[in-house]
Amino acid sequence: VEFWATWCGPCVDAMPHLIELQEKYEGSGFEAVGVAACEQGPTADEARTNVDAWLTEKFPNLNYRIGFDYIGEMNKLWMDPSSSIGIPTSFVVDRDGHIAFIGHPAELDDVLPKVLNGSWRSSYEAKAADAKRIAHNQLAAREMSLTGPIYAKLEPAMQAEDWTAALLAIEEGLALMPDSCEFRQIHADLLLHKLRDIKTGMPVMRELVDDAIDKTSDAASWIALALNQPFD
Repeated sequence: VEFWATWCGPCVDAMPHLIELQEKYEGSGFEAVGVAACEQGPTADEARTNVDAWLTEKFPNLNYRIGFDYIGEMNKLWMDPSSSIGIPTSFVVDRDGHIAFIGHPAELDDVLPKVLNGSWRSSYEAKAADAKRIAHNQLAAREMSLTGPIYAKLEPAMQAEDWTAALLAIEEGLALMPDSCEFRQIHADLLLHKLRDIKTGMPVMRELVDDAIDKTSDAASWIALALNQPFD
């Protein structure tokens, strides 16, 4: 059971892989079901029609079923109780009806054969993977509790092109999370490209580049964000 959305890039990228898995393991009793539980639309019927049209255009060879949930009930029953955050998220239900695995669909190549042969659920590997997933998601949830109020101020300001209000919001975010790569990139972008404040923006950009070079983890994303600033 895979939770996904048409607007989610990683979800869309994972769909050809799920098509391959459905074809490969169908004879072993595997059945994939996609759950579109995060779609928006004026009405449920319109949202469902949009999903159907999107699927027909993008994946005419789709070989697994798609469920649609406009009110988010599936999120309440599956995602929330399992401490799952973000999509795509895959749930693998074993032959006994137990949820044997929860995680990213990219992990299914290794996990799925073990679930099908019954060796996964009680293994140390499964328990370690789930403990790691829960710890990661709890950390992400704490981070979202900090970033949510910031984005609630930032996004309307950006849409209204009120760059001063946007700058105040992002500086509030940086006070809470000074090491946030995304907040720092937005900060530099606002100063350099929206407010055209080169005097203030250049030191911010230089510090972002210096920190990107020093990063040992997530170095590629930091450097890409930093080096992108002078050319936007």
